[in-house]
Amino acid sequence: MSMIAVFIGRLFIAVIFVVSGINKLIHVADTNAMISAAGLPGGLAVPTGLFELAAGVCIALGIATRLFAILLAAFVLLTILFFHREFTDPVQAMAAMKNLAIAGGLLCLFGYGHTRWSYDALRQRRRDELARHQAEARATDAELRAARAEGRAEAACAPVLPEKRPFWRR
Repeated sequence: MSMIAVFIGRLFIAVIFVVSGINKLIHVADTNAMISAAGLPGGLAVPTGLFELAAGVCIALGIATRLFAILLAAFVLLTILFFHREFTDPVQAMAAMKNLAIAGGLLCLFGYGHTRWSYDALRQRRRDELARHQAEARATDAELRAARAEGRAEAACAPVLPEKRPFWRR
Protein backbone atom coordinates (compact mmCIF):
# COMPACT_ATOMS: atom_id res chain seq x y z
CA MET A 1 0.00 0.00 0.00
CA SER A 2 2.83 2.41 0.78
CA MET A 3 4.31 1.90 -2.71
CA ILE A 4 0.99 2.99 -4.22
CA ALA A 5 1.08 6.13 -2.07
CA VAL A 6 4.66 6.88 -3.12
CA PHE A 7 3.75 6.39 -6.77
CA ILE A 8 0.70 8.66 -6.56
CA GLY A 9 2.65 11.26 -4.55
CA ARG A 10 5.41 11.22 -7.16
CA LEU A 11 2.81 11.84 -9.87
CA PHE A 12 1.17 14.69 -7.91
CA ILE A 13 4.52 16.43 -7.40
CA ALA A 14 5.39 15.94 -11.07
CA VAL A 15 2.12 17.51 -12.24
CA ILE A 16 3.04 20.78 -10.49
CA PHE A 17 6.24 21.09 -12.52
CA VAL A 18 4.84 19.86 -15.84
CA VAL A 19 1.98 22.37 -15.71
CA SER A 20 4.25 25.18 -14.51
CA GLY A 21 6.80 24.44 -17.23
CA ILE A 22 4.14 24.42 -19.93
CA ASN A 23 2.72 27.74 -18.66
CA LYS A 24 6.18 29.32 -18.69
CA LEU A 25 6.73 28.14 -22.26
CA ILE A 26 3.31 29.39 -23.40
CA HIS A 27 3.62 32.80 -21.69
CA VAL A 28 7.30 33.53 -22.31
CA ALA A 29 6.98 37.33 -22.29
CA ASP A 30 5.07 37.42 -19.01
CA THR A 31 7.50 34.99 -17.39
CA ASN A 32 10.50 37.02 -18.57
CA ALA A 33 8.93 40.17 -17.13
CA MET A 34 8.36 38.45 -13.77
CA ILE A 35 11.94 37.12 -13.73
CA SER A 36 13.35 40.57 -14.60
CA ALA A 37 11.21 42.19 -11.88
CA ALA A 38 12.87 39.87 -9.34
CA GLY A 39 16.28 41.22 -10.35
CA LEU A 40 17.36 38.18 -12.33
CA PRO A 41 18.65 38.31 -15.92
CA GLY A 42 15.99 38.30 -18.62
CA GLY A 43 15.67 35.44 -21.06
CA LEU A 44 15.43 32.73 -18.41
CA ALA A 45 11.80 31.87 -19.15
CA VAL A 46 12.45 29.27 -21.83
CA PRO A 47 15.30 27.45 -20.03
CA THR A 48 13.32 27.49 -16.79
CA GLY A 49 10.18 26.22 -18.49
CA LEU A 50 12.07 23.47 -20.28
CA PHE A 51 13.80 22.44 -17.05
CA GLU A 52 10.53 22.27 -15.12
CA LEU A 53 8.81 20.36 -17.91
CA ALA A 54 11.63 17.85 -18.42
CA ALA A 55 12.21 17.37 -14.69
CA GLY A 56 8.49 16.90 -14.07
CA VAL A 57 8.20 14.26 -16.78
CA CYS A 58 11.30 12.47 -15.45
CA ILE A 59 9.89 12.50 -11.90
CA ALA A 60 6.57 11.13 -13.17
CA LEU A 61 8.24 8.31 -15.09
CA GLY A 62 10.81 7.65 -12.39
CA ILE A 63 13.81 8.44 -14.58
CA ALA A 64 16.78 9.68 -12.51
CA THR A 65 14.29 10.45 -9.77
CA ARG A 66 16.85 11.23 -7.09
CA LEU A 67 18.81 13.61 -9.31
CA PHE A 68 15.76 15.55 -10.48
CA ALA A 69 14.24 15.56 -6.98
CA ILE A 70 17.29 17.27 -5.47
CA LEU A 71 17.59 19.70 -8.41
CA LEU A 72 13.91 20.63 -8.17
CA ALA A 73 14.13 20.99 -4.36
CA ALA A 74 16.99 23.47 -4.81
CA PHE A 75 15.03 25.24 -7.56
CA VAL A 76 11.92 25.55 -5.37
CA LEU A 77 13.93 26.84 -2.40
CA LEU A 78 15.56 29.43 -4.67
CA THR A 79 12.12 30.60 -5.81
CA ILE A 80 11.32 31.34 -2.16
CA LEU A 81 14.51 33.38 -1.95
CA PHE A 82 13.90 35.37 -5.15
CA PHE A 83 10.11 35.55 -5.54
CA HIS A 84 8.41 35.00 -2.17
CA ARG A 85 10.63 36.83 0.30
CA GLU A 86 7.99 39.33 1.53
CA PHE A 87 6.82 37.33 4.53
CA THR A 88 4.75 40.25 5.84
CA ASP A 89 2.45 39.85 2.83
CA PRO A 90 0.11 36.90 3.62
CA VAL A 91 -0.06 35.82 -0.04
CA GLN A 92 3.74 35.74 -0.35
CA ALA A 93 4.09 33.97 2.99
CA MET A 94 1.58 31.33 1.90
CA ALA A 95 3.38 30.84 -1.42
CA ALA A 96 6.67 30.45 0.45
CA MET A 97 5.13 27.85 2.77
CA LYS A 98 3.68 25.97 -0.22
CA ASN A 99 7.11 25.92 -1.87
CA LEU A 100 8.67 24.76 1.38
CA ALA A 101 6.20 21.84 1.49
CA ILE A 102 6.97 20.97 -2.13
CA ALA A 103 10.70 21.02 -1.35
CA GLY A 104 10.02 18.69 1.58
CA GLY A 105 8.17 16.27 -0.68
CA LEU A 106 11.01 16.41 -3.19
CA LEU A 107 13.55 15.68 -0.47
CA CYS A 108 11.46 12.63 0.51
CA LEU A 109 11.59 11.54 -3.13
CA PHE A 110 15.35 12.03 -3.03
CA GLY A 111 15.54 9.81 0.03
CA TYR A 112 13.31 7.08 -1.41
CA GLY A 113 13.90 7.59 -5.12
CA HIS A 114 14.24 3.96 -6.18
CA THR A 115 10.67 2.87 -5.51
CA ARG A 116 8.64 0.35 -7.40
CA TRP A 117 6.92 1.42 -10.61
CA SER A 118 9.76 3.59 -11.80
CA TYR A 119 12.32 3.29 -14.55
CA ASP A 120 15.10 3.58 -11.94
CA ALA A 121 13.78 0.54 -10.04
CA LEU A 122 13.47 -1.46 -13.26
CA ARG A 123 17.05 -0.59 -14.20
CA GLN A 124 18.27 -1.55 -10.70
CA ARG A 125 16.49 -4.92 -10.87
CA ARG A 126 18.15 -5.62 -14.23
CA ARG A 127 21.56 -4.69 -12.84
CA ASP A 128 21.05 -6.92 -9.80
CA GLU A 129 19.94 -9.81 -12.01
CA LEU A 130 22.96 -9.37 -14.28
CA ALA A 131 25.31 -9.24 -11.28
CA ARG A 132 23.72 -12.41 -9.88
CA HIS A 133 24.16 -14.23 -13.20
CA GLN A 134 27.78 -13.06 -13.45
CA ALA A 135 28.48 -14.24 -9.90
CA GLU A 136 26.93 -17.63 -10.66
CA ALA A 137 29.01 -17.90 -13.84
CA ARG A 138 32.21 -17.04 -11.92
CA ALA A 139 31.35 -19.63 -9.26
CA THR A 140 30.69 -22.31 -11.90
CA ASP A 141 33.93 -21.42 -13.67
CA ALA A 142 35.88 -21.64 -10.42
CA GLU A 143 34.33 -25.04 -9.67
CA LEU A 144 35.29 -26.28 -13.14
CA ARG A 145 38.86 -25.03 -12.74
CA ALA A 146 39.12 -26.73 -9.35
CA ALA A 147 37.75 -29.99 -10.75
CA ARG A 148 40.22 -29.87 -13.63
CA ALA A 149 43.08 -29.15 -11.25
CA GLU A 150 42.07 -32.11 -9.07
CA GLY A 151 41.84 -34.30 -12.15
CA ARG A 152 45.36 -33.30 -13.22
CA ALA A 153 46.73 -33.90 -9.77
CA GLU A 154 45.28 -37.44 -9.68
CA ALA A 155 46.46 -38.19 -13.18
CA ALA A 156 50.03 -36.93 -12.62
CA CYS A 157 51.31 -40.50 -12.48
CA ALA A 158 49.29 -41.65 -15.45
CA PRO A 159 50.70 -41.47 -18.97
CA VAL A 160 49.79 -38.41 -21.01
CA LEU A 161 47.46 -39.29 -23.87
CA PRO A 162 46.95 -37.04 -26.86
CA GLU A 163 43.74 -35.11 -26.97
CA LYS A 164 41.14 -36.77 -29.17
CA ARG A 165 39.74 -34.48 -31.80
CA PRO A 166 36.77 -35.04 -34.05
CA PHE A 167 37.71 -36.34 -37.47
CA TRP A 168 36.77 -33.04 -39.19
CA ARG A 169 39.30 -31.07 -37.11
CA ARG A 170 42.37 -33.27 -37.68
